[in-house]
Amino acid sequence: MVFLRDNTRSPSLLDRAPHGLTAVFQPLIRLDTMDVIAHEGLARSTELLGNISTPELLNLARSGGRLGEFELIAARTVCSAFAAQKTHGRLLVNLSAQAFMQESIKPDDLLAALGSGGMDLSRITIELTERDIVDEPARLANALGYLRAHGVRFALDDFGNGHSNFEMWNEIHPEVVKIDRYLIHGLAKSAERLAIVRALCQVAETLGADLVGEGVEEVDDLRMLRELGISYAQGFLLGRPAPQTIDVIDNTVREALDRTTIAVLPRPRGPVTQRPMHLGHLVIDAPSLTVRHTNNDVVTIFSQFPELHALAVVEDERPIGLINRRVFSERMAQPYTRELYGRKSCAAFMHEAPLMCDVRQSLESMADILRGQDQRYLSDGFVITREGLYLGLGTGESLVRRVTELRIEAARYANPLTFLPGNIPVTEHVARLLRAELPFTVAYVDLNHFKPFNDQYGYFRGDEMIRLLAGILTAHVNPRCDFVGHIGGDDFLLVLQSHDWEDRCRHMVELFNQRAYALFTDEDIARRGIVGEDRHGNTQFFPITTVAIGAVRVAPPFPGHPETLATLAARAKRHAKRAQVGFYLLSGETPWPAQAGTA
Repeated sequence: MVFLRDNTRSPSLLDRAPHGLTAVFQPLIRLDTMDVIAHEGLARSTELLGNISTPELLNLARSGGRLGEFELIAARTVCSAFAAQKTHGRLLVNLSAQAFMQESIKPDDLLAALGSGGMDLSRITIELTERDIVDEPARLANALGYLRAHGVRFALDDFGNGHSNFEMWNEIHPEVVKIDRYLIHGLAKSAERLAIVRALCQVAETLGADLVGEGVEEVDDLRMLRELGISYAQGFLLGRPAPQTIDVIDNTVREALDRTTIAVLPRPRGPVTQRPMHLGHLVIDAPSLTVRHTNNDVVTIFSQFPELHALAVVEDERPIGLINRRVFSERMAQPYTRELYGRKSCAAFMHEAPLMCDVRQSLESMADILRGQDQRYLSDGFVITREGLYLGLGTGESLVRRVTELRIEAARYANPLTFLPGNIPVTEHVARLLRAELPFTVAYVDLNHFKPFNDQYGYFRGDEMIRLLAGILTAHVNPRCDFVGHIGGDDFLLVLQSHDWEDRCRHMVELFNQRAYALFTDEDIARRGIVGEDRHGNTQFFPITTVAIGAVRVAPPFPGHPETLATLAARAKRHAKRAQVGFYLLSGETPWPAQAGTA
């Protein structure tokens, strides 16, 4: 399609644009009141322009060197239509830097376009779009000053995408920054997006800008924006672009926002899963042997590759054994061994059951090997395969080092055993609920007779029991509104908003008490407990490990501090343990001072 023509009898699309564009408007909502306070005006082509899309029109205008001119035509269309509807609130108009930096466009031309139809300039906010790279933000900021002097405000559009960046933010000092939909869509489900948007909130507060969340399509994302303190929102959930402006948003959105639960924040996955490591990152490219190779061949290869800790023995490219360098060297150093075994098959000194792992296996999945009883991998290392075929070797040292580093890094985000959030996230979540003044339940979960079990069976089996409990707890809460925290050892804290929270707790107790038997020997199951030592070293009989849950219901008047609730839940848990019941609800009058303020 030709955009520019010299033939005056066939005017270009741009020449027809003043009569070929129409305006549509999308509402912008103030989140604390849910009032419509502004509309973004958007230009759309009509049949006169062949119903070509706006991005295509902009690209054609850019290629013809007339982008700024076309944008002024679009601004006149939008401003005239908005003024004709006599709508309250502000109008947001899209303009790129070209409209301000193009020498052929004077400031008065901009003012005339924005004032079309009698539009009050003090009600206009110009959205600086990300269509082009701005090489000189400081020069652009100077050009914007003329319009600011006439009451026009500015917004930075699509921040977090395109060419909207911190340099632009710092130089032009926009009154509004619109966060790109990439960061907003799925915000309530992504810890990474949430962390970025939180950081933007801090920057906006420092630089004195209001934030707008763009592209809102989910109620949970809208609630998260409101909870973060972001002032405004825009998106299909609140209203699609339409020829007519609106005064109020749909009641269904208001009703959805008024629900009486607070969404559980997505948990940071942390660098452990953000930057996944697998055995392919540890593979050592090492030659392999077959049973046809002799022990003399092994000596030769080890001398050629002094850094190798072992050699794999393969058959049809599939590993069947591993020769440990240290063990082999010690054997061959014994008197007459070289003479007796030098020409014999290397299979004589190979380990026939080496540890074999697939190249795609994650390092985190190898953690169980570190806790296992067979520690040969520390010296032998392990064989790395791809689809069962030999690929290379790995060392026990490198595995221990990397898994340890990952564990330490992961501990910054969650409990390293269960990867559930710890004390700080628990406290933050309780504080969110207290601020919202919504009823909820705090339940303290603890194991009965866990220490004797751990002493008797060892820490590996003890960790298995704790993971069993964590799995039951997380599988039987409502993940949308119930929070599971691991606050240390065998202690967990549940923050529950489910209406059937008590039934869930009782079911957790029942399930754990059934499944815990699988971790005991038949002998201990037969006598329903173990014989061990108490804390004073005295021999004592301890029953099979069970779980106790103590709960406290939180309702108005709300306590002032989250720590108060953890203390009360711990008290309820002690009641459950002393009474030897699986579940105990702390009842009676509100157990905190009525005059306590909200956190």
